[in-house]
Amino acid sequence: MTAPLPDSTSSAAASAAGATTVAIDLGDRRYDIQIGPGLFDDASTWSGLPRAAVALIVTNDTVAPLYLERLKRQLAPHYKQVESVILPDGEQHKNWASLDRVIDHLLAVAADRKTVLYALGGGVIGDLTGFAAAIYMRGVPFVQVPTTLLAQVDSSVGGKTAINHPRGKNMVGAFYQPVRVVADLDTLDTLPDRELSAGLAEIIKYGPIADANFLDWIERHLDALLARDKSALAHAVRRSCEIKAWVVGQDERESGLRAILNFGHTFGHAIETGLGYGEWLHGEGVGCGMVLASELSARLGLMPPAFVDRMTRLLERARLPVKAPRMPIERWLELMRVDKKNEGGEIRFVVIESLGKAGLRGAPDALVAEVIEAHTEPGQR
Repeated sequence: MTAPLPDSTSSAAASAAGATTVAIDLGDRRYDIQIGPGLFDDASTWSGLPRAAVALIVTNDTVAPLYLERLKRQLAPHYKQVESVILPDGEQHKNWASLDRVIDHLLAVAADRKTVLYALGGGVIGDLTGFAAAIYMRGVPFVQVPTTLLAQVDSSVGGKTAINHPRGKNMVGAFYQPVRVVADLDTLDTLPDRELSAGLAEIIKYGPIADANFLDWIERHLDALLARDKSALAHAVRRSCEIKAWVVGQDERESGLRAILNFGHTFGHAIETGLGYGEWLHGEGVGCGMVLASELSARLGLMPPAFVDRMTRLLERARLPVKAPRMPIERWLELMRVDKKNEGGEIRFVVIESLGKAGLRGAPDALVAEVIEAHTEPGQR
């Protein structure tokens, strides 16, 4: 039986400094998501974490100039040696070569089983660092320090770690939980507008799948979110994390309920892979994918056509693509069949059964083709 979704803030604890803590309840692997401004330079943020001779910060060449030295200064009192690996930025680098660079550095500095990894960056860095932590010496602790909106509300939370394969996104990985997530809202000040919109896609997702009131709130406050209003961002990040914590706490390894978090992702992953990693941002693929998944929900008779219009308008306002790139339908189907939700070769989609409630359904290839064609611009690549 599914536990009821907690009301907003009922599962969060606020600190005197204005930060909020949302707990991921996984028994002895329980951990906190710290959310708020000013966390980076607050010494208490980094207290109580596993200690070791070596800490390794994994980041990329975009984030490193902004935050690497600040994080090193905070960690220096706690570790004899603070190392770093700076990877190239971009989804196209979420691969074996980057993973090998991290593992090679760990071996080069004789890192042991107590070594702590810190993932400083967006979803690519978080996923890759978590996977490295999962496999190095069969598992070492790691901390998520997400610096993008998308990572703060989704990829840093819940323990999914992975790298991409040319045939499919996130197909090589492990479930491996961090020991803490530090979401400093001040890092969003340096986020490019395109990346901000990509993160809004994952925030918008939580409304139709779990909380209709949150969807209403997003519609009312979208302009404030786009303007990076800290109060609006704090609520959006907190509520997104509360919903994800609720889901992950009941279904850590995606045997059922957790699949609802992939609303729009089956279509979105196909777009990312089909165009080549890095052409569209993950959140852009998800945004467009939600339009297609909403259309599928309507054509299956689950939701009214007005719901598709509502989602399309909201995603357009968030400055996200709502028209799919043109690819042969055979290519779409081929890519979507390489999806972890599928069973027995059947493509299964997350659809909206009623506002605030999602489920998994199969659909005939012909119907899927109609859905894609309905939201693809003529002549578009």
